Amino acid sequence: MNTQTLEHMKQLRLYGMYRAFDGSLSPQNITYTNDELVAYLIQSEWDDRQNRKIERLTKAARFRYSAVMEAIDYDASRCLDKNQIQRFSSCDFITQKQNILITGSTGAGKSYMASAIGHQACSLGHKVMYFNTNKLFTMLKTSKADGSYLKQINKLEKQDLLILDDFGLKALDSINRHSFMEIIEDRHGKHSTIIASQLPVEAWHEIIGEQTIADAILDRLVHTAHRIDIKGESMRKKLKDNH
Repeated sequence: MNTQTLEHMKQLRLYGMYRAFDGSLSPQNITYTNDELVAYLIQSEWDDRQNRKIERLTKAARFRYSAVMEAIDYDASRCLDKNQIQRFSSCDFITQKQNILITGSTGAGKSYMASAIGHQACSLGHKVMYFNTNKLFTMLKTSKADGSYLKQINKLEKQDLLILDDFGLKALDSINRHSFMEIIEDRHGKHSTIIASQLPVEAWHEIIGEQTIADAILDRLVHTAHRIDIKGESMRKKLKDNH
């Protein structure tokens, strides 16, 4: 009978339940009351599905780093507000549709921090996508040529959190400027965006170009944004020196 039950669980794709029930049949295992066994099986299935969902969301996000909030370095030289960053762990900024702008010099740890917040969002069940900004714009230009532009823009719009890394490495041309405007306009007041850049926010106007569009983009981005400016020397250099 147990063999048949296990087979049915497998066919119904109740993998968490299957493993838990299979484990509970071993002689040295604790004996459960009926209520306890049902609760144990349901909890195991729930945990399994949650873990698979997080795995799926993390894979779809395509992060540059496997980063965790706990590993963020709060060394005094970096001038970080630990309370502010730890509050991001709850991802309330996503439910409140707010943005985060992270600035700092090369190697300061901007990408790591953005990725850590993104990983945390995935673990709480949010849909996230991570992009190097230049690669995103290249992909969007290609999609205009092959006719998949609207599909890509719609996909970006649906993400609970969009992370744009290395923003501002080169000035935007007219096509990229309009794509950027479209992305920010679509997401404004609906979803959250994290932008990481070597340049201070004050310099973004020039990078975007064309005053009216730059004004419109920054007005939507900065208005509901938390700002993090990472100081201190390059983390990459620091790690290298320590080895």
